[in-house]
Amino acid sequence: MATTLLRKTVLTAAGIAATAGGIAGPAIAAHAAPAQKTTAAVADRKGHGERELDVRYEAQPNFYFCGPAAARNALSVQGKNIDVHAMAKEMGTTEAGTNSINDITPVLNKQTGKDVYKSTEIPMDKARDRDKVDKLRADVVTTVDDGRAVVANIAGTATDTDGNTHSFEGGHYISVVGYRDNGKIVTIADSANPNQASYRMDVDELARWIASRGYSS
Repeated sequence: MATTLLRKTVLTAAGIAATAGGIAGPAIAAHAAPAQKTTAAVADRKGHGERELDVRYEAQPNFYFCGPAAARNALSVQGKNIDVHAMAKEMGTTEAGTNSINDITPVLNKQTGKDVYKSTEIPMDKARDRDKVDKLRADVVTTVDDGRAVVANIAGTATDTDGNTHSFEGGHYISVVGYRDNGKIVTIADSANPNQASYRMDVDELARWIASRGYSS
């Protein structure tokens, strides 16, 4: 099977059901109101090893809109409120999902600025390489410190820092909206289930989750 950015991604109904339950993290409100800001405090500690952005969270409206929803949530940290259906149209999203991270990046740039975002691949056989993990860590820190969120295309099962597993065998898109411990731990905004809108994950685990796919930062 090809291990490239062009593998198709779709969040199946089974994938939603397999996702572990949990409580929303500190930076994201666990509801789907499109314009309501989270009431939790945002840790903005640039230069102190941690930072979390203020997300206006919105859950995806169906099983195949994870790409547009992740991009919408990512852009919300910049104060942008973009309709997820408009996002889907721009990305060419169908019931088969959004084809790759390369369909997400141009839409992010349209809203943020030319060439602000770029796509990066993590090949399957390189997911444990220190240089790939370190680059992902650096890209998350740089992007979040710039006041932007990362969008990642993931597949398979990963475990968060609370020990909860998150399974998306058919593939999924998430937003990375913060970090702790200088990027060793990242904060994820996940559109799949508003009851666990946010969780934290070790960056090594995130790299393995992205393997064979890519991220936009």
